[in-house]
Amino acid sequence: MIKYHPSEALLESHAAGELPASMSIAVAAHCELCSCCAEKLAHYEAKAADSAFNDDNAIDQESAQEDIFADMMASIINGESSPLTKVSASPSSEIEVAGDRYNLPTALRRYHHLGWSSIGSISRARLPLNEGDTRASLLHIGMNGSVPSHTHKGMEVTLLLSGHFEDEHDQYVPGDFIVLDSSNHHTPQTHDGCLCYTVADAPLHFTKGVSQLLNTVGRVIY
Repeated sequence: MIKYHPSEALLESHAAGELPASMSIAVAAHCELCSCCAEKLAHYEAKAADSAFNDDNAIDQESAQEDIFADMMASIINGESSPLTKVSASPSSEIEVAGDRYNLPTALRRYHHLGWSSIGSISRARLPLNEGDTRASLLHIGMNGSVPSHTHKGMEVTLLLSGHFEDEHDQYVPGDFIVLDSSNHHTPQTHDGCLCYTVADAPLHFTKGVSQLLNTVGRVIY
């Protein structure tokens, strides 16, 4: 059972189209896995639509859309439309990581061709979102793998997509939306292997040992 969810504020901001792509993907993917939040999101989307279409500018916007549609129809009728283009196939819903196959939520399916970096049982593929210091990634931890004990220099959101993991605080299932910051310290580990989507604005800070290995792991994960 999913225990960790996005805040009401995040759901409302997502419905209004106010979130950066990295967070929008996280919320959309969670809602695909969580019927409770999907219902809340539908409510906020209806609220946002009602607000938009009851705005003072709604009549002008509707008139402009009607003009655009009329022009488009006139072009089609007069044979002025552009040639048909081939529609590409739908993105794959599956990825393979370290010999394991996983189904991706709809919001992540366009990113099924990513370059993976690996060290030990940890693999990371960064999404090309170009949001400055904020990094969005798919993170895979192999069977019986773990991430060394650490805290966070900034904020990190982890959405568990498949498999299970646990730490000193709880056990997590697919759909859990976990928000951590510098006040949190943990050592995630998994028995069956797991795939996560993560959004972080700073590297991890390892709290046991200062070896080059841990620094390398930190760069791989962030």
